[in-house]
Amino acid sequence: MIRAIAIDDEPIALKVIEEHASKIPFLQVEEYFTDAFAALDFLQQNKVDLIFLDINMPDISGLDLLKASAGDFQTVFTTAYSEYAVESYEHNASDYLLKPFEFGRFLKAVMKVKEKLKQAKEDYFFVKSGYEYIRINFDDLLFIKGEGNYLKLVEKERSTLTRMTFEEISGQLPENFMQVHRSYIMNSILVEKLEKHQATIDGHQIPINSEGYERLKSIVIK
Repeated sequence: MIRAIAIDDEPIALKVIEEHASKIPFLQVEEYFTDAFAALDFLQQNKVDLIFLDINMPDISGLDLLKASAGDFQTVFTTAYSEYAVESYEHNASDYLLKPFEFGRFLKAVMKVKEKLKQAKEDYFFVKSGYEYIRINFDDLLFIKGEGNYLKLVEKERSTLTRMTFEEISGQLPENFMQVHRSYIMNSILVEKLEKHQATIDGHQIPINSEGYERLKSIVIK
């Protein structure tokens, strides 16, 4: 069972989520919030697997709420504004639903979350490289770099090129992998050195944007 909550300042939008969620037997949405601060209080006291989160809300945006919560859960953003898509994936969003969305699209997002939760219990995944399928161990994966239509997965002893997007691969990665730059996802628990515009991991210097710096700092500097 996937335990979830939904946060949106528009009651009609929450009603749509409630109707869609009622059709999925393994999804249980426990609370619906129009008040983002009430949702934050709930998250501090309760554990959930998933939040459906609007971005453009009064007082606090969904992106700021996510930063403040620091919870261990999957996020599916729901918004009427497509321009937030890139930034949402920098927060390792499982999916991004553009309003109005139909049940089929909602179900696809939930299935992504289900797969990601399953992967979190395992310590590896497979990617296709050419005509082969290569096993990638999470503990060995240092970072992922975008190279045109491909992603380069750099491990401690090798690198693998696969034809995937950041959106596709983010659904297979555990929470410690963060998109810290438009072209990079990195394993945050292996960071050796953090600077304002770059992070070092196993001798590799990875460029990071300001958002990536703040997220990494909150994790690696206790």
